[in-house]
Order: sequence, then structure tokens, then C-alpha cells
Amino acid sequence: MKKLLAVMAALLLIFSGCAPKVAQDPDIAAAKALAERITGDSSRKMEFRRIDSEKDVFRIESQGRKIIISGNNANSMAVGLGHYLKYYCNVDVGWLAWDKTTMPKQLPQIPEPVEISARVSDRFFLNYCTFGYTMPWWHWDEWEHFIDWMALNGINLPLAITGQESIWYRVWTELGLSDEEVRSYFTGPAHLPWHRMLNLDRWGGPLPKSWLDGQEQLQKQIVARERELNMHPVLPAFAGHVPVALSRLYPGAKIERMSDWAGFEDSQRPHFLDPMDPLFPEIQKKFIEKEIEIYGTDHIYGIDLFNEMIPSSWEPDYLARVSRQTYESLAAADPEGTWLQMTWLFYNERQYWTPDKIRPYITSYPSEHSILLDYYCEKMEVWQRTERYYGVPYIWCYLGNFGGNTYLAGNPKEINARMENTFVNGGDNFRGIGSTLEGFDVNPFMYKFVFEKAWDFDAHKDLDVYARSVADSRTGKADENARKAWEILFNEIYDGITVPGHSPLMNLRPSFGRSSSYHSSLRYSYDNDRLYEAIRLLLAADGKGSAYEFDVVNLTRQWLSNIFDSLTFEYKEAYDARDAVRADSLRKKMTGILDDMDELLSTQTYFLVGKWIADARGWGSTPEEADYFEKNARDLLTSWGDRGNILTDYANRTLSGLVSGYYRPRWELFFNAVDTAIAEGTEIDETALVKAYEALEYAWWNERPGTFPAEPSGDGPSAARRIISEYGADEDAYQN
Repeated sequence: MKKLLAVMAALLLIFSGCAPKVAQDPDIAAAKALAERITGDSSRKMEFRRIDSEKDVFRIESQGRKIIISGNNANSMAVGLGHYLKYYCNVDVGWLAWDKTTMPKQLPQIPEPVEISARVSDRFFLNYCTFGYTMPWWHWDEWEHFIDWMALNGINLPLAITGQESIWYRVWTELGLSDEEVRSYFTGPAHLPWHRMLNLDRWGGPLPKSWLDGQEQLQKQIVARERELNMHPVLPAFAGHVPVALSRLYPGAKIERMSDWAGFEDSQRPHFLDPMDPLFPEIQKKFIEKEIEIYGTDHIYGIDLFNEMIPSSWEPDYLARVSRQTYESLAAADPEGTWLQMTWLFYNERQYWTPDKIRPYITSYPSEHSILLDYYCEKMEVWQRTERYYGVPYIWCYLGNFGGNTYLAGNPKEINARMENTFVNGGDNFRGIGSTLEGFDVNPFMYKFVFEKAWDFDAHKDLDVYARSVADSRTGKADENARKAWEILFNEIYDGITVPGHSPLMNLRPSFGRSSSYHSSLRYSYDNDRLYEAIRLLLAADGKGSAYEFDVVNLTRQWLSNIFDSLTFEYKEAYDARDAVRADSLRKKMTGILDDMDELLSTQTYFLVGKWIADARGWGSTPEEADYFEKNARDLLTSWGDRGNILTDYANRTLSGLVSGYYRPRWELFFNAVDTAIAEGTEIDETALVKAYEALEYAWWNERPGTFPAEPSGDGPSAARRIISEYGADEDAYQN
């Protein structure tokens, strides 16, 4: 009787709609939520399922009208979704929140099931610098979309260093430092990456307490969502960087001032606590415990001791001792901890970091608790000069961008060859693919290409076929004109790697000698006529979507920049000949290009300096704080630090508002100096000109003249059509 009553009760619950719900698989729930955010109503026609596999794998197939996407976890399911969107729907999902996704009305069927496995277990993304050159002003809406982008591209090891200053604030104040001592030790927000890398203290401080609190809340959201999507956030740990005021509380501690960096004043040089000092593991433990309490942990920590800095000794025994003690402090705080570090220093200071020094530094602690990032593999694969890092696990990384500069660069053929060689000859300790871009740049397809190489499928093995897939997804449809355009881009335009200072001349301090900007590089070997042809073909394709409009504007931006560069060289010839008429004619054409460039860029959110400034101001809790953040935001893109800093223009970008409000006025100073020199029969007064530049630059970020739109206006393809028609037909204005 009791059994009968129980059955009847269960039936009653079912028919009343109150039956107990079976808990949904969290990975499936996370993948469904991602699909809804990216594809909207189309997600209702998708179903996600789990595959039991120890290896990352996804499968996509059609069942009736449903698209079935299966994977061993949410991250693999997301990659399956991204694969379906690109290769079946011709949909390119951009990495920024305003990149809108336009789905087809009917979801395309998958003729035969497709199953693809990962070739490597780890896929790393980001760079300390990205948090300054691209992401310092982001709020949750931008982070949410970007984390989805990372999942769609299979990234499972993201650098997650937002909000660490709030942890450090607790550590330092609990040790006895004052609020003012701690907040003044930090730099301004956009400069925090170089504070975190032990390069710089105090510049742009003190950091407002509201910033610390806001970033802490943001980091909680970031790591929670990353973990939902089966990512393992790489959190920071203690690397020896301490406030100089700590010496007041611990006069016996072995604290030394680090070497000079980028010409900043001695008062802004950081201080380093020797890992052998008993205070080092104490601080490490305090920091890790508080970080875990607030942000949780996946037991992977980024620690970089000597990035662009000189150790106090180059003795191999010292280097081994420092790294061993650093690891032991981490292991004492988290016995499961793995130390992840970038090997940029082995490239950048390669004259010092010879194999006899690298080996003891990276092998003095257990390799199973170590991951190395081979940081700039398109330029130098350090694994090839260190016997595959002597067996220590490493990740092959494509850097791709310095300073967030806006310049067409990338070499998919060479990158493809290098990566395939690493898969074959990189050793058993080669464990992943990554990208370490300093800033989001104008070649987004390159990063998707790199991460697709982490998966075993045929599309990227034939680059001609791959170029067509890029054309289809970024144009929003299969079109022969677009395919021909991308064939030109892949085979002729994208033929070189990124280098520091990859910038058009219009963005740099004008000079007839070596640019007075710290970095400047005009390295491209393609024919600008061929870039023109690619633009013409893309316009003929009449594509749709954010990616298409961005590409048209971006390519036209570069083509017009190249014309400006050519006119600059002609302008020097006119100056050398003291030809005032020719110089005046060229001046008018160059200022015309600057004006047209600003109009073209104003059509795309990506190219608005007003957006950068508005986002910075959005972090201010008072008008005074908003002004503070704006000043910091303006400074990074221009002077970088104080006036006359050697990093001036390092982070230059071709942005609407920056062209009209900053670069054009600076060129006017130069044009006036040239006119005066020609009229008076003298040479340009370089000393006076540099002082004039410095005054203008200082006023732009310190006094903040001018306001600039934060929303795009106009139609990008229409502006591009007008520009290529005007300049392409003007032989005097357009010469290679």
C-alpha cells in the first residue's frame, strides 16, 4: 500500500508540473548561456551535449532542424560553436563588445558530423601590457564579451591580473604602511602593467581608493565567468616588488633599488626584496592567502622577476638561488602552485641571458611546477637556442603587436611553418599555443589563426583554402571579389612580422632626420597598389557585418597612411631644394590626408580616441576622479610618461580625434618650421621644434584640450569609396 501511495504521489507531482528538476550539467549550461549571448534567438535551435573524453574534443552535427554541438567541457563546446559559426554560417565574432554578430535567418545544416580534437592542452592569452594598452578602462560588459571570444577560440589559460592592487593594499596596510604610502606607490591605472612587472613606481599616482574597490569587484566577475567556461585564470603572485617605505618597518630587510627603466626618475624606480630574505615568503603567504580568499585559485601564478631589468648579479649560482627561493615561497603558500613566467627577457636582454645563465634560472625548481611562455616566437623561438628549454614545459607564443600600434602586420605562412615545426620538433615538454600581444591590434584574424592551430583540422593546413574561409566569414558571405581580396592580403600584404614602432609617419613626431620618437619603423615590402586593389575588391563584394566594415576602413587607413609616408619623403626633397611652391603644395595634400583620415576613422568605434577617453572618465566617482583618469588615458597614448620621455609615441594609434586633435597640430608646428627655414634660407631649429612638440604634447594630456565623439558617425565603406576614388585617381598625390 505504501508503495502504491508513493507512486501515486510521484505521478501527481509530474502531472501538476512540480516534479523535482534534474540538475543541469554546468558545462552544458555555460555553453548554452554563451550561445545565447552570441547568437541570440538562433541559440534555440542549438543543443549542447557532453562527450566523455580526457582530451579536449568537440563534435558538431545536424539532427533534424537542430545543430548539435558536443564537447568534453564547456570550453570545447564553445570552440565547436565558434567553428560552426565561421565555417558554416560565415559569421565572424569580434573580440570587442560592439562587434555585433549577424546570424543567418536559417541555420545551415552540417552535411556530415565533424569531430576535432585539440593538439595541445594549454592555450594561453594576454600580456601584462594588454591591461594597459587595451583593457584598463573596461567594465563588465566589455569583459563579458571578450571572455566569450576567448572561449570561442579555445583559450583556457588567460592572464587574470585585474584587481590585484586591492589585495596588495590589504597586505601593505596590514604590515603597517599608511593609506597614502600604499596608494602613492601604485602608478596611474593605464601604467599599472609596468608597475606589476617591476619597471615603474609612483608615476600617475596616488591611485584612488574607488579604483581599487571597483577593480576588485570586476575581477570577481572575470574569474567566475572564466572558470564557468573551463578556463584556468593565471593570477599574480609576489615577485619581490615592495614599496620603498617598507624599509621603515623592516630596516634589516635586504631591499635594493632596481636598475633604471626607460629614463624615469630615480624616485620612480622600483625596489626589490631579495627572495632569500625571511620577509619574502611571509609576504608571499599573506598575498596568496588573501588572493585565494577573494578570487579563488586554479593554482597557476604569474611571477616575473627581471623583466627588462638587470639582476644584481649575473652569477649562475645567484640566478638559480633566486628562482629556487621564489618557487619555494610559492610552494609554501600553495603546495599545488605552478609558476608561469614569460621569457621575453631571454630575447630582449639576450646579450646577458646566455644559455649558461638561462639553464640554472629555469631548472632550479621542479619542472612539473613550471610553465614558460616562449614570448615572441615569430621573431625568435627561444626553445631552439635552449635545447627545448632543457625539458621545462613551455608554450609557443605569437606576440603580434607592440603598444597597441595600428599597422598591418603578420605573416601567416611563416607562422604556420614555425608552429608546425614546433609540433614536430618541439619536444615532449611543448605543451601549448599562446599569444602575448601588447595591445589589441588591427589584424584580428591573425590571433584566430594562431589559436585554430591548436586544433587538429584541415582548414589551416592549406593556407589558400584558409584565406577563403577568412574572406567568407569576415565578409559575411561567400563572394569571389572578397576571396580575391584576401588572396592578395595573405600572399602579398601580410608578409612581415610586427616590430616595435610599427607606425605610419603621421603618428610620429615629424622630423627630416631620425624621428625624435623613441621607436619608429616603416617596414613594409608590399606594393601599395596591391593594397589598393584588395580594398577595391572588398568594396565590390559589398559585404555585411562589423568585421567587413572594420576591414574596409582598416585597409583604407593603412593605404592612405602609406601615401602620406610617400608625400613626406617628397616634402623633404622640396625642403632640400628650397622649393617653397612645391613644399606648400605638398603641405596642403598632407593636411588633406590628415583630415580625410580623421573622417574615415570616425565611422568605427574601434578607431575613436573619444571612446578611450569616455571609458576612462567612466571610472571616476567624482568629477575630479574623472579628470584624473582622463589625464592618465591621454598620457599613455602620447607622451607615455612626462614630457620628453623616451617612450613618447610608443603607444601611438591612428584614431579619430587623435589625428585631428594631436597629430595634425604637431604636423602644423613642423610645416611652419619648414616654411620659416625655406623663407630665411636657414636650417630647421630642431631644439626649438622639439620644445614646441613637448609643450603641445604636455598640454594635450595635462590640460586636456578638446572633446571628441565617443560614438561612431557616418558609413565606413562609403567614406572608403570616396577616398580611394579621390587618391587613386590623383597621380600627383599617390606615388609609390
